[in-house]
Formats: sequence, C-alpha cells, structure tokens
Amino acid sequence: MTSTSPRRTIDTQEPRWVRFTLIGIALTFMVLFLVFPLAAVFAEALRKGWDAYWEALKEPDAWSAIRLTLIIAAIAVPFNLVFGVAAAWAIAKFEFRGKAFLISLVDLPFSVSPVVAGLVYVLVFGAQGWLGPWLAAHDIKIIFAVPGMVLATVFVTFPFIARELIPLMQAQGSEEEQAAIVLGATGWQTFWRVTLPNIKWGLIYGVILCKARAMGEFGAVSVVSGHIRGQTNTMPLHVEILYNEYQSVAAFAVASLLALLALVTLLIKSVVEWRHERELQAACATPPERPPQWSVAGAAPLAPASRP
Repeated sequence: MTSTSPRRTIDTQEPRWVRFTLIGIALTFMVLFLVFPLAAVFAEALRKGWDAYWEALKEPDAWSAIRLTLIIAAIAVPFNLVFGVAAAWAIAKFEFRGKAFLISLVDLPFSVSPVVAGLVYVLVFGAQGWLGPWLAAHDIKIIFAVPGMVLATVFVTFPFIARELIPLMQAQGSEEEQAAIVLGATGWQTFWRVTLPNIKWGLIYGVILCKARAMGEFGAVSVVSGHIRGQTNTMPLHVEILYNEYQSVAAFAVASLLALLALVTLLIKSVVEWRHERELQAACATPPERPPQWSVAGAAPLAPASRP
C-alpha cells in the first residue's frame, strides 16, 4: 500500500544574518588582500605623475624586460598547448599501463617549488652540470640565457592546460569519437571535427591561465636567468632589481603594467566564461530534432501520417 501523505519540505535557506555575515567576510577579505594592494600599486606608480610613470616604462631595460616577458610567454604557451591536449587526450580517452604515473607527472609542478625546478635545470644544463661541458664545447648556452628561461617557464606552466582538459574530456566520454571512427573518419578528422569543438572553451580557459602564469613567473626564471640587465630580465625580475635599488616609482610602474596584464587576462577569462554559459543556455533551449521515419533501410523517409 502506497502512502499518499504529503512530503515534508526542508527549508535549506540560511537566516538572513548568516548570509550577510558570510558575504561581509568575503568582501572584507577581498578588499583587504586584493583591492587595497592593487590600488596601492597604481597609487605608488603614479605618485610622481604620468611623466615619471611613462619614463619608467620607456627606459631601455624596462622595455627589454617587457619584450622578453612576452617572447617567453609566446614560446611557452604553444608548447604547453600541444602537450596539454596530447596528455589530456591520452589520459581521458585511453587505458594503458603507467596512466597513474603520467597523471602524477602532470601534477608535479604543483607540488615542486619553482626555485627547485630552476635548480634542477642548472644541475642539468649549467657549466658544472651533467650536460654543461658538452654544451660549452658546442657553444650552446642554455643557463643564464633565454632558452633556460623558456624551459623553466614551460615546466612551471605545463599542468594548466592539461588539468583543465582532463576532467572535461572524461565527463564527455569517447562515444562521439568512436561513432566518428565507425563512420569512416580518420584520427585527425575525429580530432578536428569532434574532439576539438567539444573542448574549445576549456582549451581557451587553460591557455589564458597558462599565459598569465608564464608572464608572472618569478622563482624558476630567477634561478636560471642570471639577472643580466637588458638581456635576461623579465618584468618580475626587473621589478625586484628596481625595488632593491630604491627606485620605487619605476618598480611600481612596471609592477602596475603586470597588474594591468593580469586584469586584462581576468577580463578575457570572464568573457570566455560568459560566452560558454550563453552557448550552453542556447543549446539547452533548442528543442531536440525529431528523427525522420524511415520506411526501409536506405529508402526515403515516409511522409507523416495524416490525422483523421
């Protein structure tokens, strides 16, 4: 015998004072640890006026640091893009021995200090390192040069794209790829026409995070750069040098440019999330198509039956 008594509803809404308290704590934290420091950077950068601000950014060493930061990011992000897509595809779509070990390697930069990563590259490619004598004999310079800085940046940033795509691909499964292969599509056709459209928003999001971290990396790059002015100084390293030399306005001017790049990255991230949400809402609002009624296999669809 089934019960027809009404089901009890549970009110999951917290009291108004609890909600206001939590919101107040969150806003206070954001203002104290995010808004005030960011405002202080711009205030200190403009303390002597716009002329001093622009002069600090137009200074040759500052311009070299800005250019080198963008070059390193432009090299590291495509490398991580290829690696991230390949690693995520292998982990999410296939079962193989060593899969857990590959996942651990992807997460390795999250658990290793960037300074330690830089020291590892010095140990391998430095003048007294494992490959140092061979590199010196062939006039190849990696440590205290741009190649070493690129390698260090690639190491600390390569989990971002892979870690953004792995759960997305695992949630989507491999049914669509298998259907495309059954219908005669090649591997590349399956990737470009099935896999890539399904992961494009996650891929864009991962690239944005990777680019932001590449431009702001300090620890690993500091170890392998040598701090050579005009040659191996990125923007974070240049800020440190200026601040240690008590050039606070110039240091905060370059730091404000880094902050502006971070804000632009955040804006692009928000736009990507908004576009993704709009696309999902449009897909949910679209009514499903009615499949045609086929008479026999390979024949033309039947006309819909007329109602009496």
